[in-house]
Amino acid sequence: MASSIIGSGTSGVAHLMMNNNSISSCSSSITISSSMVMVMVKSWNATNVRKNRVGIIRRRRSSRRRIVVNCASSGVPTTNTTSSDSDSDSEPDLAILLEVHGVLMDVYRWGNRQAFNLAFQKLGLDCANWTEPIYLDLVRKASGDEERMLMLFFNRIGWPTSLPTNEKESFMKSVMREKRNALAEFVTTKSLPLRPGLEEFIDDALAGGIPIIILTAYCEDADNMTRPIVEKLGQDRLSRIKIVGKEEVERSFYGQLVLGKSASSGLDEQLANEVRKAANAEKLKVAKEVASMLKVSVDIGTGTTGSLDRIVAALRAGAEYAGVRVENCVLIAGSQSGLLGAERIGMPSVILRSSMTSRTEFPLAAATMDGFGGADLTVSKCIKTYNN
Repeated sequence: MASSIIGSGTSGVAHLMMNNNSISSCSSSITISSSMVMVMVKSWNATNVRKNRVGIIRRRRSSRRRIVVNCASSGVPTTNTTSSDSDSDSEPDLAILLEVHGVLMDVYRWGNRQAFNLAFQKLGLDCANWTEPIYLDLVRKASGDEERMLMLFFNRIGWPTSLPTNEKESFMKSVMREKRNALAEFVTTKSLPLRPGLEEFIDDALAGGIPIIILTAYCEDADNMTRPIVEKLGQDRLSRIKIVGKEEVERSFYGQLVLGKSASSGLDEQLANEVRKAANAEKLKVAKEVASMLKVSVDIGTGTTGSLDRIVAALRAGAEYAGVRVENCVLIAGSQSGLLGAERIGMPSVILRSSMTSRTEFPLAAATMDGFGGADLTVSKCIKTYNN
């Protein structure tokens, strides 16, 4: 059964009427007259996102057409139309999305071990000091999971005698908080290098007309840690690159519909309710998939936004700002979580190994690289990944 939305007016969502006889969260049949808005939340696609015309399909006042959007199981909607868009703009064929940590800079190689030691000192843990061999051994045994590294270490040397057994989790969170603060300060005050070949990679992409999007939205302590890293690219490059942080995600059309309320504030109340229900269903589905993959049992609250939800929203926002479909983007990731988000929405991804993940396998990635340039990651290989 399909939901029929008939609209009229000269701009935006000025007037929307919803047919109460047929509502479905899986398929929407939308009749558009004049300048209209097509809202589809269940499986949003950024195809029509060009030059701030997010989700808006414009036609001449006298024209009228019917669009059917079906939610495919892959998470990408298929669209059938009876006429072509008369004013469609040209769009790039490919966009490259870059994570920050592990991609722009191998922060963990240069400062992570030192940040842990500073955290231990600040918390008065004089017996805890990670030499490089100890640190690398913990990274290998815990596959880079930092809380597990702490667990393995203190199980080995003994936990603080004053720490009750039931407070181990809160203790580890305190260590992680101090470690993040120390790492942020380390990145800000030290002259740490970008990954070799990164600048040439970005220059090659921009010269070829390929948009570059840098994702800072789901980084830990995003502002303090990512700003000094991104600024190392230089003002000339930054003027031609789009940075997608938390604010950009919230302003994106998908972000407003799934993460916020502003997009539905001007809609008919019944349509707004359908939007919220579809958004909650999407959150529940994502959370269940992650729980299944991690083989853990979780109590899921659909009113909250988990880390994977934020990653998916950032990736979709990145595609929006680049003006391409999500499947026309290639994510260069430095983390497993980024790969999970990309796989969830059908975005091709390449993993760039860092010192933290040098021995980790990444089955979700289309390719695994050790660095930029030469035999490793180049723009031509990104294009090949996209074409495959």
